[in-house]
Amino acid sequence: MAQVKTDTTNQRSLYDRYLDSQEKRGRHIERVNREDLKATFIPKGQWMAGLSFAFNEWNANNLNYLVLKNIDFEGHTFSASPYVGYFFKKNLALGGRFSYSRNYLYLGKFDLNLGEDFNISLQDLYYLEHQINAGLFLRTYQPLGKSKVFGFFSEVQLNYAYAKGKNSTGSGADYDGTMEHVNKIQLAVCPGLTAFVTDFMAIECSIGVLSLNYNWTDQQTNRVETGKNRSGGANFKLNLLSINIGTTFYL
Repeated sequence: MAQVKTDTTNQRSLYDRYLDSQEKRGRHIERVNREDLKATFIPKGQWMAGLSFAFNEWNANNLNYLVLKNIDFEGHTFSASPYVGYFFKKNLALGGRFSYSRNYLYLGKFDLNLGEDFNISLQDLYYLEHQINAGLFLRTYQPLGKSKVFGFFSEVQLNYAYAKGKNSTGSGADYDGTMEHVNKIQLAVCPGLTAFVTDFMAIECSIGVLSLNYNWTDQQTNRVETGKNRSGGANFKLNLLSINIGTTFYL
């Protein structure tokens, strides 16, 4: 009976044979540990970039609601936040974020009626604030099970914000206005979820759970009177006002 020789080259994996063929062509391909590859949600060397924004608008004319009467107001809020990051290790990215926001409110008239002995009437209340924010973030990812589509991430942020605002009451001879300059420093932790809708785009949702804040405000009223305020603190709770939904692209 003829002996059949075993071709050991056929027993090698397609991955190893592919690497050998690339090396023969003069291309250097780094071999990747398969167990390490399974634990990688986003590989080293990847770039991420994204943008989140929000806009809300309110308008009311002669509105009555329970004890609130003759309400006239208008207002809006707008914010935009682009960001970019680089994965210097697998599942670990360092990046920067810039944001701008604008908040505006004008209350033309407002009556609070709680009976004959208690009535409050306000009018010509104005508020406008512009704020810019710059910060750094460190984000780490963890896949959901063995999924390459769904995953968790945890982000640590260090932010500095500067805001310039104006608020006033009355008009004409009864006008009273205050300018203020606000500085804020914040260290925050924001966990979230990500879901890849394509190989290069993901939808993300995050929420703030921990923050350390320090704020200082300088005011000037009617260009004569000055005021100052300093405050700081720590919060450890789910902040529903800090929910952020955005789209991130991976390049």
